[in-house]
Amino acid sequence: MAEMTVFLGPQHPFGHGLWTIKATLDGEVITDADPIIGYLHRGWEKECESRLFPQIIPMSSRLCYGSSLTWEHLYAKTAEELLGVEVPERAKYLRVIAIELCRIQSHLMWLAALGTDLGNLTVFLYAMRERELLLDLMVKLCGQRMTTNYPRIGGVRNDAPENYERDVLRVLKHLETKHKEQIDLNDNSSIFLSRMQDIGVVSKAEACNMGLVGPSMRASGVDFDVRRDDPYEVYDQFDYEVPVRKEGDAYARYSVRIEEMYQSAEIIRQAFKQMPEGPYRVKVPRAAPVGSHVARVEDPRGESLMWIVGDGGRTPYRLKVRSPNFVTLSLTKKLLLGYRLADLPAIMGSIDVCMGETDR
Repeated sequence: MAEMTVFLGPQHPFGHGLWTIKATLDGEVITDADPIIGYLHRGWEKECESRLFPQIIPMSSRLCYGSSLTWEHLYAKTAEELLGVEVPERAKYLRVIAIELCRIQSHLMWLAALGTDLGNLTVFLYAMRERELLLDLMVKLCGQRMTTNYPRIGGVRNDAPENYERDVLRVLKHLETKHKEQIDLNDNSSIFLSRMQDIGVVSKAEACNMGLVGPSMRASGVDFDVRRDDPYEVYDQFDYEVPVRKEGDAYARYSVRIEEMYQSAEIIRQAFKQMPEGPYRVKVPRAAPVGSHVARVEDPRGESLMWIVGDGGRTPYRLKVRSPNFVTLSLTKKLLLGYRLADLPAIMGSIDVCMGETDR
């Protein structure tokens, strides 16, 4: 049988954004796969060169609407270290609470999208229903559902509102009850298991050699998490587990993210118990010194880095982003080679694609 080339994208539902896979098929078997990106490139890094340091925070949230607060925090953290700013303790705890709430809702959005990738609308409805509760908490904290604009250079925009701890803990308790329903819906389904297990396999050595990061890396047996192994803010003050699986398949990537949501809830509870009183923001210099700095955080999709260069002015001379999805998408051929076309949505859905941060 002659090979056939099929273009999936840039409007294909599996992509979760604008990108294309140029797949070569021998019958139904994928013999080659080439990812094509660039449809969403906005010149984000270049635009930052003409923005004052505080003006870049709302721009950062547009890197990925699913985990906008993480990117805002990464930028604020990078700028603080360049400027030599010490963040108040209370602000660090507020950041951790907001970041982990963002991580849970981001994972729920991924789970909802995975459900539609596999043709299960119930998974989508369950996950999006619970995600709304987390977005409501974001509205209470900072007035926005997704593009939060909450972190500031030197702290956070505002303190937690009245009764916020009570509201968050109620939602977390509800989520853990409903979360079990979602897990049972998937794990008791022979169709779900047959479509997720033993496909898109990446070994531990391959994950390391190809630079895989985040839950996709930990699903292949690499026990690394920036929050634990290179602590920032106050993550070294909490007791939590980093989920790791050894199988390296699509189901392992699913399992790691499911467990991460439970761990994020535990971190939030501990943060509320330990959070001290005090200021939530400090004044910062308007201009950055001459020099550069690199910072990294653990995004819901993996290790994210930002490099900033100051030239003594009030705008960055250069700002560079290293996206976890940009690295992960380079594994497209390895993930898909030898599997069937019908496996493609499940495999690519298991890595949680976000093209906004990839293209910038």
